[in-house]
Amino acid sequence: MQAGTHEFKVGDKAIYPKQGVTEVISIEERKIGTAKMEFYVLRPLDGKNNDTIMVAVGQARKVGLRPPISETDIKEIFALLEEQPVVFDNQTWNRRYRGFMDKIKTGSVFDVAEVMRDLYRLQAEKSLSFGEKKMLETARNLVVKEIAVARSRTEESTQAEIEQIFEKN
Repeated sequence: MQAGTHEFKVGDKAIYPKQGVTEVISIEERKIGTAKMEFYVLRPLDGKNNDTIMVAVGQARKVGLRPPISETDIKEIFALLEEQPVVFDNQTWNRRYRGFMDKIKTGSVFDVAEVMRDLYRLQAEKSLSFGEKKMLETARNLVVKEIAVARSRTEESTQAEIEQIFEKN
Protein backbone atom coordinates (compact mmCIF):
# COMPACT_ATOMS: atom_id res chain seq x y z
CA MET A 1 0.00 0.00 0.00
CA GLN A 2 1.35 3.39 -0.95
CA ALA A 3 1.99 6.00 1.72
CA GLY A 4 -0.92 8.39 2.02
CA THR A 5 -3.52 5.88 0.82
CA HIS A 6 -4.72 5.00 4.29
CA GLU A 7 -8.34 5.65 5.11
CA PHE A 8 -7.29 6.69 8.62
CA LYS A 9 -4.31 8.61 9.91
CA VAL A 10 -2.75 8.77 13.37
CA GLY A 11 -5.06 10.68 15.71
CA ASP A 12 -8.24 9.84 13.80
CA LYS A 13 -11.20 8.34 15.58
CA ALA A 14 -12.44 5.06 14.11
CA ILE A 15 -15.34 2.82 15.04
CA TYR A 16 -14.46 -0.83 15.56
CA PRO A 17 -17.40 -3.28 15.83
CA LYS A 18 -18.32 -4.30 19.40
CA GLN A 19 -15.54 -2.07 20.80
CA GLY A 20 -16.97 1.26 19.74
CA VAL A 21 -14.88 4.38 19.38
CA THR A 22 -11.13 3.91 19.08
CA GLU A 23 -8.26 6.21 18.24
CA VAL A 24 -5.61 5.37 15.65
CA ILE A 25 -2.43 5.67 17.70
CA SER A 26 -0.04 4.47 15.00
CA ILE A 27 0.27 2.77 11.64
CA GLU A 28 2.93 0.06 11.76
CA GLU A 29 4.48 -2.23 9.24
CA ARG A 30 4.93 -5.84 10.35
CA LYS A 31 6.40 -8.84 8.63
CA ILE A 32 3.97 -11.75 8.53
CA GLY A 33 5.75 -14.76 7.08
CA THR A 34 7.41 -13.40 3.95
CA ALA A 35 4.96 -10.56 3.40
CA LYS A 36 5.10 -7.07 4.83
CA MET A 37 1.74 -5.75 6.00
CA GLU A 38 0.61 -2.45 7.43
CA PHE A 39 -1.59 -2.33 10.52
CA TYR A 40 -3.65 0.32 12.21
CA VAL A 41 -2.93 0.24 15.93
CA LEU A 42 -6.10 1.29 17.74
CA ARG A 43 -6.75 2.19 21.36
CA PRO A 44 -10.37 1.89 22.56
CA LEU A 45 -11.64 5.11 24.15
CA ASP A 46 -13.57 3.30 26.86
CA GLY A 47 -10.84 4.23 29.32
CA LYS A 48 -10.87 0.81 30.99
CA ASN A 49 -7.35 -0.28 30.10
CA ASN A 50 -4.43 0.31 27.77
CA ASP A 51 -5.21 -2.53 25.38
CA THR A 52 -4.59 -1.99 21.72
CA ILE A 53 -6.18 -3.58 18.68
CA MET A 54 -4.27 -4.21 15.47
CA VAL A 55 -6.18 -4.22 12.21
CA ALA A 56 -4.54 -4.91 8.87
CA VAL A 57 -4.95 -1.80 6.72
CA GLY A 58 -6.03 -3.94 3.76
CA GLN A 59 -8.70 -5.68 5.86
CA ALA A 60 -10.01 -2.62 7.70
CA ARG A 61 -13.25 -2.31 5.73
CA LYS A 62 -13.84 -6.05 5.75
CA VAL A 63 -13.72 -6.19 9.57
CA GLY A 64 -16.02 -3.17 9.81
CA LEU A 65 -13.58 -0.42 10.80
CA ARG A 66 -15.22 2.85 9.82
CA PRO A 67 -15.20 6.58 10.58
CA PRO A 68 -17.70 8.04 13.06
CA ILE A 69 -21.17 8.75 11.74
CA SER A 70 -22.29 12.00 10.13
CA GLU A 71 -24.81 14.51 11.48
CA THR A 72 -27.35 13.15 8.95
CA ASP A 73 -26.84 9.66 10.40
CA ILE A 74 -27.24 11.04 13.93
CA LYS A 75 -30.61 12.54 12.98
CA GLU A 76 -31.64 9.14 11.57
CA ILE A 77 -30.61 7.46 14.82
CA PHE A 78 -32.67 9.92 16.87
CA ALA A 79 -35.67 9.23 14.62
CA LEU A 80 -35.08 5.49 15.06
CA LEU A 81 -34.97 5.91 18.84
CA GLU A 82 -38.31 7.73 18.74
CA GLU A 83 -39.99 4.89 16.82
CA GLN A 84 -42.09 2.45 18.73
CA PRO A 85 -40.35 -0.94 18.73
CA VAL A 86 -41.82 -4.06 17.29
CA VAL A 87 -44.16 -5.79 19.71
CA PHE A 88 -42.33 -8.39 21.72
CA ASP A 89 -44.16 -11.63 21.54
CA ASN A 90 -43.60 -14.09 24.33
CA GLN A 91 -40.03 -14.84 23.27
CA THR A 92 -37.81 -16.18 25.99
CA TRP A 93 -35.21 -13.72 27.20
CA ASN A 94 -32.36 -15.84 25.83
CA ARG A 95 -33.85 -15.87 22.32
CA ARG A 96 -34.24 -12.06 22.46
CA TYR A 97 -30.71 -11.84 23.85
CA ARG A 98 -29.26 -13.81 20.91
CA GLY A 99 -31.11 -11.62 18.42
CA PHE A 100 -29.90 -8.46 20.10
CA MET A 101 -26.33 -9.77 20.31
CA ASP A 102 -26.36 -10.54 16.58
CA LYS A 103 -27.31 -6.90 15.92
CA ILE A 104 -24.55 -5.56 18.17
CA LYS A 105 -21.99 -7.76 16.39
CA THR A 106 -22.79 -6.14 13.04
CA GLY A 107 -20.98 -2.98 14.13
CA SER A 108 -23.78 -0.87 12.63
CA VAL A 109 -24.66 2.00 14.95
CA PHE A 110 -28.22 1.77 13.58
CA ASP A 111 -28.52 -1.88 14.67
CA VAL A 112 -27.04 -1.05 18.07
CA ALA A 113 -29.45 1.89 18.44
CA GLU A 114 -32.37 -0.48 17.70
CA VAL A 115 -31.17 -2.80 20.47
CA MET A 116 -30.91 0.14 22.87
CA ARG A 117 -34.39 1.40 21.95
CA ASP A 118 -36.03 -2.03 22.22
CA LEU A 119 -34.40 -2.89 25.54
CA TYR A 120 -35.13 0.54 26.95
CA ARG A 121 -38.80 0.18 26.06
CA LEU A 122 -38.96 -3.45 27.21
CA GLN A 123 -37.52 -2.31 30.56
CA ALA A 124 -40.57 -0.04 30.98
CA GLU A 125 -42.87 -3.07 30.63
CA LYS A 126 -41.02 -5.63 32.72
CA SER A 127 -37.74 -6.17 34.46
CA LEU A 128 -34.83 -7.15 32.28
CA SER A 129 -32.66 -10.20 32.89
CA PHE A 130 -29.11 -9.56 34.08
CA GLY A 131 -27.82 -10.26 30.56
CA GLU A 132 -30.32 -7.86 29.02
CA LYS A 133 -29.36 -5.14 31.50
CA LYS A 134 -25.68 -5.57 30.57
CA MET A 135 -26.58 -5.51 26.88
CA LEU A 136 -28.61 -2.30 27.31
CA GLU A 137 -25.61 -0.72 29.02
CA THR A 138 -23.29 -1.90 26.23
CA ALA A 139 -25.61 -0.64 23.48
CA ARG A 140 -26.12 2.71 25.24
CA ASN A 141 -22.35 3.16 25.69
CA LEU A 142 -21.62 2.36 22.04
CA VAL A 143 -24.28 4.77 20.72
CA VAL A 144 -23.54 7.59 23.18
CA LYS A 145 -19.76 7.47 22.66
CA GLU A 146 -20.03 7.49 18.88
CA ILE A 147 -22.49 10.38 18.77
CA ALA A 148 -20.46 12.34 21.33
CA VAL A 149 -17.26 11.89 19.30
CA ALA A 150 -19.00 12.66 16.00
CA ARG A 151 -20.42 15.91 17.44
CA SER A 152 -17.39 16.79 19.60
CA ARG A 153 -19.62 16.90 22.68
CA THR A 154 -19.49 15.32 26.07
CA GLU A 155 -20.95 11.88 26.65
CA GLU A 156 -23.07 13.35 29.47
CA SER A 157 -24.81 15.88 27.20
CA THR A 158 -25.34 13.23 24.54
CA GLN A 159 -26.76 10.81 27.11
CA ALA A 160 -29.12 13.51 28.39
CA GLU A 161 -30.34 14.22 24.85
CA ILE A 162 -31.08 10.53 24.31
CA GLU A 163 -32.81 10.19 27.70
CA GLN A 164 -35.15 13.02 26.69
CA ILE A 165 -36.27 11.00 23.68
CA PHE A 166 -37.27 8.09 25.88
CA GLU A 167 -38.95 10.33 28.45
CA LYS A 168 -41.14 11.90 25.74
CA ASN A 169 -42.41 8.53 24.50
